[in-house]
Amino acid sequence: MVIMMVLLCSALAMAGCTGTPASPSATTPGPGSTAGTGAPPASSSVILTAVPTDIVPSYNQVTVDVGVKDYLGNSEVIYQGGMGQIHVKKITAKLTRSDGQTQTEFLENKKGSTVELRGTKQVDRVEVWVTMDNGETYKINDVLLEYRIH
Repeated sequence: MVIMMVLLCSALAMAGCTGTPASPSATTPGPGSTAGTGAPPASSSVILTAVPTDIVPSYNQVTVDVGVKDYLGNSEVIYQGGMGQIHVKKITAKLTRSDGQTQTEFLENKKGSTVELRGTKQVDRVEVWVTMDNGETYKINDVLLEYRIH
């Protein structure tokens, strides 16, 4: 039993799970940033998280692929069509960059329609919504794109 406790404690220590996270108010501004101005530093980044997508009825299902990033940090969004293609009114792709900037593009309701989103060399978020002819809008993609050196 003692051996198990020692192994558990050492595993926790090695995983780094024993430290306490520093609160934002306890940190001091780094070089190049100003404290108390209310404006974020120029190099600040946004914390991005993906959320679950909507469940689309089978008669309205379509596929939109979000490609991996290229060497510049850009990614393609490609409409692949599907059973619900005849019901699609609008396809919207939104990129939220790690620096907080956003880019919204619209895809044609035509299989193979492609738009390029200009990302960063950090983690960016891509969301895709499809609006149907009955007025329903579904979020069908919500992905975090990591930059990888190819």
